[in-house]
Amino acid sequence: MRHPSYLGRTFMELTKYKYQAEKSDQTKMLPQPELTDPAEPGCQLFDLPDPQKHSLPSVDLFQAINERVSVRAYSEEPLSLEELSYLLWCTQGIKQVTDRPATLRTVPSAGARHPFETYLLINKVEGLAPGLYKYSALDHKVALISTDPELPDKLTQACHRQGMVKNSAVTFFWVAVVYRTFWRYVERGYRYLHLDAGHVCQNLYLAVAPMNAGCCGIAAFDDEMLSQLLGVDGENRAPIYLATVGKKKE
Repeated sequence: MRHPSYLGRTFMELTKYKYQAEKSDQTKMLPQPELTDPAEPGCQLFDLPDPQKHSLPSVDLFQAINERVSVRAYSEEPLSLEELSYLLWCTQGIKQVTDRPATLRTVPSAGARHPFETYLLINKVEGLAPGLYKYSALDHKVALISTDPELPDKLTQACHRQGMVKNSAVTFFWVAVVYRTFWRYVERGYRYLHLDAGHVCQNLYLAVAPMNAGCCGIAAFDDEMLSQLLGVDGENRAPIYLATVGKKKE
């Protein structure tokens, strides 16, 4: 049997609690980071339909779990803006801002730190031009970042040429604002970023069920290339996970 790599074992070892000698910035009474990133300066914001008033059909939870599969081939049918709004709310929607302050969302997160910002490659969504967008969770809007027509191909290249990235209706990119989690959990928090990403993507898999759509989670990507294309530094803000969504072929 092949042994785990040295780097992997080192990461697991040194993120054990017994090595957490450094006090967290929370225990040092340092200010906590912002709950979400501020709106992108100069970017056009687009309203999304109220997800609480969606008209999507109900799906039995057991059925959604039992029928969950990864879908990599999609039809040309676009998602509606209502469907995109529903998916964003299911994966990062804010239900309440507490006095602590913290956000209580539709997915669990270690210590309610909720480190993720959601970037979207919109390929086929009614009412939105193709391009790169960013979700503003606090006011449930999306901000247009770029309409570069080469972005779908570039992002596909960054994701090891997995064609469903550019052939999807929308591809979700979850970028961790690392300090949101590190502020409380120090080095242990790096484990939690990846656990939190799993919670988010699982919600997406289940949320597509009422709309005859499929989803495929992707963890294979060139970190540096993807970070550059999304406009993040790859260290303080780093892509952790992504997923494609599109209508199923008949």
